[in-house]
Amino acid sequence: MFYKDWEPIYEEIAKDFSYNLEKEQKSVEVLDNYLEKKGIFPLDKLDEIVKEREVIVFGAGPSLEKSLDLHKDLIKDCIKISADGATSALIKYDFLPDIIVTDLDGNVNDQINANSNGSVIVIHAHGDNTSEINKFVPKFKNNIIGSTQINPQSFENVFNFGGFTDGDRAVFLASHFKAKKIQLIGFDFNGEIGKYAYSEKKDKNLKIKKLKWCKKLIELLIKENGNIFYL
Repeated sequence: MFYKDWEPIYEEIAKDFSYNLEKEQKSVEVLDNYLEKKGIFPLDKLDEIVKEREVIVFGAGPSLEKSLDLHKDLIKDCIKISADGATSALIKYDFLPDIIVTDLDGNVNDQINANSNGSVIVIHAHGDNTSEINKFVPKFKNNIIGSTQINPQSFENVFNFGGFTDGDRAVFLASHFKAKKIQLIGFDFNGEIGKYAYSEKKDKNLKIKKLKWCKKLIELLIKENGNIFYL
């Protein structure tokens, strides 16, 4: 998905959550400046990882651990994209994500360690995580890409592949880079919040509202593409 297609969806989300565009812009500027100094993981290499490959995207829902155990043989043979806190569960089960999509509110130390071991990290900037960007981005070593939910046109190192929450952004990323098949693990929309979502840090009602958008956006992609499936 390109920004011209994403923009009307984002405008609806921004209105629903009363987002401040200036704060959104400032956060992206901070991330872009860090990545200007560090350098970013080339998009053509990200394309090589995902394109025409079978991908599993891991959300942080309550079913995550059970599914990791149940599908461990399948997981070994697929490209693994984890959404933020789900990274910690993958590490617990001895899986290294190929790609981590995060806004830095999970167990970031696990994400830093995974990145040091080769995981590509897609760090998202939004209006409420500037302090986390300042705290954690300097600790990541390499293989970094920036993402945003606003117009990325004026930034060199931050991109918009579509998506809103960590989970659906990971699915949008896999779709944008033309994965052959996208399977979803740990995506639960029954009102329960999994332990790897680190809900103690968050407003539960706000989290549930975001999960509703996550479901809506994934369903939009499923409608457009016939290669996305829940496991």
